[in-house]
Amino acid sequence: MKNITNAQWIKSPKLCKECEIRYTKSFEVKKDLVSASLEATALGVYVVDINGERVGDYVLAPGWTAYQKRLQVETYDVTAMLKENNTVSIGVGPGWKGRYFTGNERCAGYFLGVRETALIAALTLEYADGTSEVIYTDGSWTVELGKFISTDLYNGYTYDPNFVDAEPMKAVAFPHNNKILLDRQGEKVIEQERIPAKEIIITPKGETIVDFGQNLTGYVEFKIKGSKGETAVIHHGEVLDAQGNFYRDNLRSAKAQARFVCDGEEHICKPDFDFFGFRYIKLENWSDEVKLENFTAIVVHSEMKRTGHFECSSEMLNKLYHNVIWGQKGNYLDVPTDCPQRDERLGWTGDAQVFVKAAAYNFDVERFFIKWLADLRAEQRPWGTIPHVIPDLFDVDENSSAAWADAVTVCPWQMYLSYANKDLIAESLDSMKNYIEYIENSSVDGIWCKSWHFGDWLNLDASDVGKCDIGTNKDLIATAYYIYSSEILIKAMELCGEDASEYKTKRENSIIAFRNMFMENGRVKPEYATQTAATLAVHFGISDNAAETAKQLNDLVTECGHLKTGFVGTPYLLHALTDNGYVKTAYDLILREDYPSWLFSVRMGATTIWEHWDGMREDGTMWSTEMNSFNHYAYGAVADWMYGDMAGIKVDEKNPAYKHILFKPYTDSRIDWVKASVDTRNGLVKSEWKRENGKTTYIFTVPEGCTATVTLPDGEYEVGAGTHSYIV
Repeated sequence: MKNITNAQWIKSPKLCKECEIRYTKSFEVKKDLVSASLEATALGVYVVDINGERVGDYVLAPGWTAYQKRLQVETYDVTAMLKENNTVSIGVGPGWKGRYFTGNERCAGYFLGVRETALIAALTLEYADGTSEVIYTDGSWTVELGKFISTDLYNGYTYDPNFVDAEPMKAVAFPHNNKILLDRQGEKVIEQERIPAKEIIITPKGETIVDFGQNLTGYVEFKIKGSKGETAVIHHGEVLDAQGNFYRDNLRSAKAQARFVCDGEEHICKPDFDFFGFRYIKLENWSDEVKLENFTAIVVHSEMKRTGHFECSSEMLNKLYHNVIWGQKGNYLDVPTDCPQRDERLGWTGDAQVFVKAAAYNFDVERFFIKWLADLRAEQRPWGTIPHVIPDLFDVDENSSAAWADAVTVCPWQMYLSYANKDLIAESLDSMKNYIEYIENSSVDGIWCKSWHFGDWLNLDASDVGKCDIGTNKDLIATAYYIYSSEILIKAMELCGEDASEYKTKRENSIIAFRNMFMENGRVKPEYATQTAATLAVHFGISDNAAETAKQLNDLVTECGHLKTGFVGTPYLLHALTDNGYVKTAYDLILREDYPSWLFSVRMGATTIWEHWDGMREDGTMWSTEMNSFNHYAYGAVADWMYGDMAGIKVDEKNPAYKHILFKPYTDSRIDWVKASVDTRNGLVKSEWKRENGKTTYIFTVPEGCTATVTLPDGEYEVGAGTHSYIV
């Protein structure tokens, strides 16, 4: 940052909670201009125009951070856009700041007490004679209401080209702290893809629907003329109901509408301050002829390089993988959200940590998580608790839930494994320690039992489907996660050269306590025995007899014939099976097409991952209207098993960022071939296998400067850079 910290925060003298506020300043370039840079940020989201031309490609700038503590500043090179006489115009909408989650007034503190937006900017002009001039935001800027006469992250927007504010006024000061400003830390959000409309549908109710063929996050660009004065409306939805009619009840209170007030002229319109989660749109009060070419869905998410690719002989698994990718795209919009469509869209920590490994295979998410984890550390309470969502929308002193708050350890450690980011570990170390110490203060004799937890969220153990957190004992889950996060902390401390002996002792004591309370003879006690309980005991290295615990897990799966795990158990279930010799059972689960399974949603036509195993039932009816997202990536964590166990590409903790690669694929007679690749910090890693004539051919590619351990049914091989083939 150059000069923005010397600028003044400004706001409109008119309080308009859901309006676009447009700030304007005219200025002259007086001499020979060498360079011009604009620094800008807002409480809310903003767009910049200079001389009527859009500045930059950033969408929903400056993103979402803990506004009281951190706010990102973007710097734009605007040299080529300036002439002698100029006008800079900055529109600000409420975005994430101006909306209470489901209207909950307890969130008021998060929004600095009032639902209003503010702007700060500095335009620096550098001249050939060595002098410079800075134009700051201050009371000389003109303020008026913009043509987005309403804009709301959940309800949508209304655009009126006829509207002109009759009372432009001067901006007034907004008291806020300039010390929270920082250069952009995360990836910017941009328009990524353009998807043309696929089909026009007239439903049994007579509704006019446009289908884009893909559930996505973004918005619709549409061409419209209409009749002057009429308001055309676009409704957004993810699915059609059992009768084939437009369905949006799962969006709960979010209206998710785009409204356009016609003036009799033809326009091409898209929003500046909103996004939606949708596959279908319903047109209401649309007097124009409905043509496919007049509607384009624009996909919006954080700018992440695609690094991972996977395909195999099963088209159903390929579709599942496709759905995982689109789930990540749809929910990695500046923060790792749970869902992009309903009145929520929050940075839930649990979803983020269970999916982070898959995320780092699919895309380069290092910078994305550096920013989000900085907000997590900023929001952590002094006594160690981690809020359930980051940024912390609720702003109340809740305790930490196991498997959710553990994002504080799991996510930084995955960034180290995938990208060798030791600096992030060092930055996160105190935060990790504070969290572990909070757990210890909430424990009795090594058992974490004095906190409230979400449990194995949305599992299938409960007979009452409305009880999302009933099933695996919550103290068991919490203690298992304490042991897991303690292990990560110990590794992190040793990486940073610190003595972790005290934490090792406490962890060992907790393992003994876990075994004494929840296990007997290497098995989870009958009163605690669930698939998730056995999975955690074996996968987190807690059991003193992994073979017996894994056998118990396999029995629990095969006896009922399907998985019963929720958000906590599902990410590790297949790993726990394959790592302990039950490869066929793991493949049985991932290849299963009946409910409950990953492929059930694929068979039902899903194009993203569902929140519920039965979000939509076989007959087209819905699980619920209360909590039924059709773009919810948590169960997409299975992709890390597809990369790591099907294809066999794993990172070596002692040599992160794939400097040394562990190749150990697991094959199955129902799959003829698998191909996968990961573009790592050290080069492109590839794995491929195919079965022909009773033999399996394996081909592994190791980048220059790297080594690998290849583990196959006939033995183990140490190899260097190059392509290596084996027939077994």
